[in-house]
Amino acid sequence: MSESRKLAAILVADVVGYSRLAGADEDRTLARLRGLRSDLIDPAIAAHHGRTVKRTGDGAIIEFRSVVDAVRCAIEVQSAMVERNAGVSPEKRIEFRVGIHVGDVVEEADGDLMGDGVNIAARLEGVAKPGGVCLSEQAFWQIKGRLETTAVDLGTMRLKNIAEPIRVFSLDVAQAALAKPAPPAPERHEPPRLSLVVLPFANFGGDPEQEYFVDGVTESLTTDLSRIRGALVIARNTAFTYKGKATDVKQIGRELEVRYVLEGSVQRGGNRIRVNAQLVDAETGNHIWAERFDKPIADLFDMQDEIVARLANQLQAELIGAEARRAEKTPNPDSVDLYFQGQAMLNRGFSADLLTAARGFFERALELDPDNVDARASARIVDAAAAFGFMFDDPRPILAQAEADLAKCLAAAPNHARAHFGMGMVLCATNRALRCMEELEQALAIDPNFARARAFFGLAHVYVGRVEETEGHVVEALRLSPRDPLIHLWLMFAGFAKTLLGKWEEALPWLRKSIDANPNNPWSNFYLSACLVHLDRLDEARSAVRSGLAVNPKFSIKRLRAFGESDNAVFLAQRERMIEAMRMAGAPDG
Repeated sequence: MSESRKLAAILVADVVGYSRLAGADEDRTLARLRGLRSDLIDPAIAAHHGRTVKRTGDGAIIEFRSVVDAVRCAIEVQSAMVERNAGVSPEKRIEFRVGIHVGDVVEEADGDLMGDGVNIAARLEGVAKPGGVCLSEQAFWQIKGRLETTAVDLGTMRLKNIAEPIRVFSLDVAQAALAKPAPPAPERHEPPRLSLVVLPFANFGGDPEQEYFVDGVTESLTTDLSRIRGALVIARNTAFTYKGKATDVKQIGRELEVRYVLEGSVQRGGNRIRVNAQLVDAETGNHIWAERFDKPIADLFDMQDEIVARLANQLQAELIGAEARRAEKTPNPDSVDLYFQGQAMLNRGFSADLLTAARGFFERALELDPDNVDARASARIVDAAAAFGFMFDDPRPILAQAEADLAKCLAAAPNHARAHFGMGMVLCATNRALRCMEELEQALAIDPNFARARAFFGLAHVYVGRVEETEGHVVEALRLSPRDPLIHLWLMFAGFAKTLLGKWEEALPWLRKSIDANPNNPWSNFYLSACLVHLDRLDEARSAVRSGLAVNPKFSIKRLRAFGESDNAVFLAQRERMIEAMRMAGAPDG
């Protein structure tokens, strides 16, 4: 990899209390930030000859050709923000902290900058006041006497993970406008929900050739977890300042204001590679979840993709579950608390009782906050799942309302992967499977690891007469998330496809595994009954129907026929053969 060293003026900035702002109104906060970038920040950077190295979610790393240019840019932006925040209540203000340092950096081939020059600027940003600018001593001497601004000597400070103490100067930029009565003691803010840092994985064995693989797992996992709606994942540059150092999880949680820490290791032995990962509660230090992958060494990049995909999918479910458990202990849960509880309930399965409970949480969340896009999308996914479970005599009005609500969600948040997933379910349930596939492809483009969308994409092929393609997509979903809470549904999709194809023997293991994975899923029992009839095992078939009715006593062939998911001639013929067998097994006509 090509790289070079140089001296550079580095400016690091971030938004004060971004997690709180995003938690209160993520879409509006993002819209305001985009507006600030387009009409204030980016023009100021260009005017002062800066180059944006990278954006880090709520902040940025910017390179300037001189410290004077960097400070002038910072003063221009911070002064303008005072005017823009005039009249805005304190809890809704967007305020920046800025750190500036001049020092040695390493420039990667792709233009990224690394090294102490960047790390020191990032640490200076962390000690700056809201609306303020902190400079290292090296940067201060380059502007002294050249700019009309007052600097306050804050003395020598020890900055986290910086070997030598740094003398820090604070510029008096718009402090009067931001001055507030000092509280009696520093206020500690509760870490935001779904806040996480992925610490650099340890390279056990120390093989330098393996270091790229280890760092790649950490970086890719950080990127993939950042796709979780509402999650705050600490940027890679900050996380990597902890690389190779002894860590105290509770201390890291306090420093970064996160609830969870993910740490892990990679070890190579012979022709196998082992990856360990564990999720830790940063407040208590308790382990929430741990996983180990032990695989033969193949193509390292393919292995990295598979490991990261599996970790990301499992972690999403574990984080939702952890947040739901926290919400259960909250005396006055808010809209987001209720959303997490509903999502955790939905992760347990799609039985009538679980869907009803999940919908209750989502509807309560919407009562408290009608603009909670996550709760609205998930509530409508519940409706679509209930329709697929034949839980309505006439699902059409419910699905029509679900489609309208999901359209609103996508208008407010076009890149909401779960809303695209929900819309795909509704379209499939209303005889528009081809359009369903388009929605699911959009969901997968937003989140390539979205295993549930991949599995349902396989099911959609059933309804367009391409049932032989279903199994491949289910297998891919299982590869992405082999321990997903909804795996019983995916196994059922493959078994359903085999049943429609008349491959009765091949369908049995899929359907039995589905039942074993979740006995609360009645549909696998009904499909299993059809297979058993064709295999001349009528007593077992009748027993399967009884098991299915025990979970969903409202199931009937009439309801199955009323579910107008497709008018494709190939599918209808395949389904009719299955229905006749289910009737012979004792499924009620309704």
